[in-house]
Amino acid sequence: MHVISAGHSRHLGPNLESDGVNFCVWCPGAKSIELLLFKTPEDCDPEVILLESDIFRSSYYWHVKVLDLKAGQIYAWRIREAKDPSQQDVVVGAVLIDPYSKRVVYPKHYKRYQTDDLRENFSTCAKSAVIDIDDYDWGIDIRPGISMRKSVIYEMHVKGFTASSTSGLDKDIRGTYRGLIQKIPYLVELGITAVELLPVYQFDDQDAKPGHPNYWGYSPVSFFAPHEQYSSDKSLYGPLNEFRDMVRALHRNNIEVILDVVYNHTSEGDAHGPCYCFKGFDTSAYYILDEKHRFTNYTGCGNTFNGNSPVVRALILDSLAFWKDKMHVDGFRFDLAAILSRDQNGTPLVHSPTLLDIDTNHHLADTKLIAEPWDAGGLYALGKIAGSRWREWNGRFRDDVRCFMRGDCALVNNFVNRLLGSPDIYNEHKVDSQKSLNFITCHDGFTLWDLVTYTQKRNEANGENSMDGSNSNCSANYGVEGETADEEINTVRLRQCKNFMFLTLISFGVPMILMGDEVLRTQKGNNNAYCQDNELSYFNWDALKDPRCMEMLTFTKAAVRMRRMSLAGQSRYTSHGTQMLNRVLRSSSLQWHGVKPFQPDWSAQSHSVGMLMYSQPSGYYIYFFINAWWNDLVIELPPSPAGAKNSWFRIVDTQSPSKEIPSVFAANCQRSNPGDIIRVKARSVIMFISPNC
Repeated sequence: MHVISAGHSRHLGPNLESDGVNFCVWCPGAKSIELLLFKTPEDCDPEVILLESDIFRSSYYWHVKVLDLKAGQIYAWRIREAKDPSQQDVVVGAVLIDPYSKRVVYPKHYKRYQTDDLRENFSTCAKSAVIDIDDYDWGIDIRPGISMRKSVIYEMHVKGFTASSTSGLDKDIRGTYRGLIQKIPYLVELGITAVELLPVYQFDDQDAKPGHPNYWGYSPVSFFAPHEQYSSDKSLYGPLNEFRDMVRALHRNNIEVILDVVYNHTSEGDAHGPCYCFKGFDTSAYYILDEKHRFTNYTGCGNTFNGNSPVVRALILDSLAFWKDKMHVDGFRFDLAAILSRDQNGTPLVHSPTLLDIDTNHHLADTKLIAEPWDAGGLYALGKIAGSRWREWNGRFRDDVRCFMRGDCALVNNFVNRLLGSPDIYNEHKVDSQKSLNFITCHDGFTLWDLVTYTQKRNEANGENSMDGSNSNCSANYGVEGETADEEINTVRLRQCKNFMFLTLISFGVPMILMGDEVLRTQKGNNNAYCQDNELSYFNWDALKDPRCMEMLTFTKAAVRMRRMSLAGQSRYTSHGTQMLNRVLRSSSLQWHGVKPFQPDWSAQSHSVGMLMYSQPSGYYIYFFINAWWNDLVIELPPSPAGAKNSWFRIVDTQSPSKEIPSVFAANCQRSNPGDIIRVKARSVIMFISPNC
């Protein structure tokens, strides 16, 4: 038996001290509580330390110091008795992991649900482990510190990136942090500046329908522990150290790490879900409940985390600080961030304390903060996330650009707003031009190739009779539903993929690319592959042998390079901070053109627009013409503001089969003069530059 002392509540979770380990947990509703010390994850006879005296309690917190205890100790909590037997906020008897666990361990015969057999629960439930989080040699780890102006984000799944047998990696490291390290040269060559990793917090693989595993990981078990299954090293420190190895390796290649974080729900589900942590300690503090003490479901996942509860707000800030300080990540993308603006009754708040705390927290001042500004309960807060530092996933960019390029009518004004960084949405925010995070595709929805191949989702493999996933995809198939051998259709599809990629990269704001879009990855029409932990979701490295995929890859790499060299740092708006479109159209810094110079068509029937701007980073005048119509257009090149004698050099033409975007002013650049007549292919984008000299 171990010797114990009262301990303290200065630090939540397990805290290593010189003479032992101090444990502290929030549980105001308990009359007595047990700390369970296990020899192994399967141990069915743990040492039980019963805490019932007031010396182990400071207001809402239970604490104890176990003397001479070392790092590596496996433990759990269990509430012995509630203060009020009739209350519903604590679960008596359940074996509970620590909310501040830095490592969650699973027995060989793990069971998601606990039973009435306590010894069985001891041997089959998940548990926490005491970790010396500073036991890692970072060496010289310099954070890239890339500004949002220069960022190009690559959304990816840690496992899916290398899990395929086509990756060429040894089987034991496929789909792991270590496997990702082996593919960093590919990311460097692609030119991206940051990876945005789908959830890496420990989640429960069993939190899914039978036969359909939890692949995306949007059901966290712990907000501090890295997911064990993504580590090739399953030892106690393996997942933490391998994750940090990955971060350090990415940093050495000047690539930042952004985590997709889920502070809106947990895998404990609703009243019928398991109880392994938060439910057991204080249901109403950790979850938003209705007036009848029932779980609300603004997430579509069974429960809603109580983000504006003081205890949860502190947990979120502590979690973010942990990942920044101890794991060296560079930023966070908040899944369903609008939920953090709901109060403890679920009512939306204009000035959410939690969102503002994150936005203004000095400890997080040098991290990137990205919000998904909506939730599954109908709250759509695009342009309304509280705080100035937040960047937002711009769903309007995705939808308006998709629809305009598909050929929909009455969208040219919306389309231009999206190219300019959405001033109609963000005009009231006194921030720089990177408020809008622009994307055409993300993990949730069609891939880029499927966007131009399917008009209807194909989700039968998910086992929900294709009732899951969005029915509104703004997609088109250009002649045949699904894959086809028709070269004419495939040529149009490839051109549209290039258009979407290029428009994402030239638009003002921060561009994001979905993993595999650069090689035309397909999910065969599945737009909700959350449970497809198989080749359907994985990156197919054999695509690098396919000429069409390689053409797309080469185009993407060149477009990313051009973005970083010529357009990064460009202001979203024009002179004197003008922001509304009607003012932008009159600005001398931008010129708008139609098929004739200075005659743009803003009518509902317009499917094309020309834009001329000055690129401050490169010192060039840039002229784009976008033809989203299904017929070719003949246009007249406008004069160059650099001078009547200055030529235009065509460096981008998505109708061209050329695999490479020429270097600026290279010999293979097609030269034209102001007033020349140019044919712009149906559904294509062209770009010219003119030197300012």
